[in-house]
Amino acid sequence: MTAPHPGAPVIGLDLGGTKIAAALVAGDGTVLARHTLPTPAALGPEAVLDALAEASLAVRTQDAAALGVAAAGVIDPASGIVVSATDTLRGWAGTALADGLATRTGLPVACDNDVRAAAAAELAALDGGEGLTLVYAAVGTGVGGAVAASGRVLHGAAGIAGHLGHLPSPEGDGLPCTCGATGHLEAIAAGPAITAHYTRLSGSPAGRLETVAERAARQDPHAVSAITTGARAAGRVLGGLANALGAHRVVVGGGVPRIGALYWDVLCAAFAAELMPPLRALRPVPPGGGDDAAVLGAAELTRTLPLHPPRTSGATP
Repeated sequence: MTAPHPGAPVIGLDLGGTKIAAALVAGDGTVLARHTLPTPAALGPEAVLDALAEASLAVRTQDAAALGVAAAGVIDPASGIVVSATDTLRGWAGTALADGLATRTGLPVACDNDVRAAAAAELAALDGGEGLTLVYAAVGTGVGGAVAASGRVLHGAAGIAGHLGHLPSPEGDGLPCTCGATGHLEAIAAGPAITAHYTRLSGSPAGRLETVAERAARQDPHAVSAITTGARAAGRVLGGLANALGAHRVVVGGGVPRIGALYWDVLCAAFAAELMPPLRALRPVPPGGGDDAAVLGAAELTRTLPLHPPRTSGATP
């Protein structure tokens, strides 16, 4: 199915482990309406699809032409199926994301991994990013990523390109990762991983990353160590990737970098220490789209990826 008319508004949906964000996006990229609701992550894929449809309805207008959804997991844009996923969303692997959402909304649906969608929006904001090599990391509940070469976001075999959280990390050595392996970046650098590391160091449960950040601000040495270890691990991996790919731009988004300067400063220092001489001026930057980066990226999918039309029966207009 072809892309909608360039001037028509589209809906962008960002599906995360804890919340769903929806936006109605005009043809020029202006966000016309926003809505959020919790992700029913433990209730299974049908409940998640129902919640996505509910979020889209909250921002929808009659002239909305299509719906783009950026979701956690390995997504195949051609089939619209979640190829694989961690247990952050219960039973998410194998979900017919595009068909399920098109049936519920009556709109054509494009879908991709959430971080690749954000990277596509970043490139679009750079006049398409022609010729650029981009590394995009999202550090939150997990560690996602995307890579673009010559201005095009890579999907790779089985749609798995860019999953940076599953690169080996010395700081995570021996720690179990959500993918079933051990020693990956996500096992030490994601928000829950930093919180768990604090508990290992201190023997005191924190419950959430924000609590660890508050204790670090009060100079709790275990909290400082947990945050700086996660930040250093992320910076080292990203610096190595920048060398390997000859990156022009490295973007770091997600909720974890927002916990304060301690995290960001350590990440940037570790990143810079890895760089080869020709790249020594390169530094990570936050997403240019700010808080709307994910939904803008999701909306952009409707113009760049295959659209899956709703079935002729069972669709809701």
